[in-house]
Amino acid sequence: MGAPSALPLLLLFACCWAPGGANLSQDDSQPWTSDETVVAGGTVVLKCQVKDHEDSSLQWSNPAQQTLYFGEKRALRDNRIQLVSSTPHELSISISNVALADEGEYTCSIFTMPVRTAKSLVTVLGIPQKPIITGYKSSLREKETATLHCQSSGSKPAAQLTWRKGDQELRGEPTRIQEDPNGKTFTVSSSVTFQVTREDDGANIVCSVNHESLKGADRSTSQRIEVLYTPTVMIRPDPPHPREGQKLLLHCEGRGNPVPQQYLWEKEGSVPPLKMTQESALIFPFLNKSDSGTYGCTATSNMGSYKAYFTLNVNDPSPVPSSSSTYHAIIGGIVAFIVFLLLILLIFLGHYLIRHKGTYGCIRCKMSYTREKMYTAIHVKELDHQQIG
Repeated sequence: MGAPSALPLLLLFACCWAPGGANLSQDDSQPWTSDETVVAGGTVVLKCQVKDHEDSSLQWSNPAQQTLYFGEKRALRDNRIQLVSSTPHELSISISNVALADEGEYTCSIFTMPVRTAKSLVTVLGIPQKPIITGYKSSLREKETATLHCQSSGSKPAAQLTWRKGDQELRGEPTRIQEDPNGKTFTVSSSVTFQVTREDDGANIVCSVNHESLKGADRSTSQRIEVLYTPTVMIRPDPPHPREGQKLLLHCEGRGNPVPQQYLWEKEGSVPPLKMTQESALIFPFLNKSDSGTYGCTATSNMGSYKAYFTLNVNDPSPVPSSSSTYHAIIGGIVAFIVFLLLILLIFLGHYLIRHKGTYGCIRCKMSYTREKMYTAIHVKELDHQQIG
């Protein structure tokens, strides 16, 4: 009789204590968290929540299973770890100045029956160091091949390197990856090879590191290169259209690296050369027709020489106005001005007379009528005197 009566008790005990014994109670008492990613040196917040706490407290522990906080009580003396929030349904803590060693799986536990846990994987990003460029030793000659190397350490995961020349992208070798001695971060490197031209003189070759920890911020290093090339020359006249009798300067404008140190002036058909000097200008104090011709300027530097030509045509001198013609021009201007004023005056006077023509005629009529009356009165008086006589 005893054995059958004990069986229901054992079944009830197994139902209550088995992990899946009460589904509703287990679901509501299961805590939940989220994985977090943080940049080394930053701050990460670990948040654990539960719906039904069953009168128990939440606890956070680190990857080494050391308890960090049990409810609102600090368990590990690490001033970087602080309490953010502690309620029956939530336990949140923060870890500041995060190091690579802090990476791992953190556990949130609630001491119900049975104990329930939730995991939060914390990923720490290693910030890559500023890249270093090597391989450039001295000036390069035009059309030589340059090879530069770039390296950056401390990234996690491994960063990527890119090259550019000014705004132009350079195709470098694929990024090489090597694990650092700490076993957590990586050193990345890359090389680029290109042929230089004279346009590359003074250009900046830039190596940039791309990594999610930088959040779009630029982290790059540049190397300015110098390219040596033969000079080029252009002859510029001053004034542009010279005339006979003027002073003329022919400027031999040389460009190169290094800049030309010597200029040789020649005129076709003339021997020996006109001038050899460190100054680039050929000066004609007073131009003559005989100075017309083709001139050549040869600019020379350590990298070589270059010659340019210019054809000089001396124009006739500009006509110089005499003093008498200047006097006549002034008098003519004054006379023309007076005539203009008289013309304006005549126009206004004619307009005035046209407007007042009617009024002037009426005045003449009245004067004639008055004279006739006076003549009539005088005649009447004379007749009266004759009759009286």
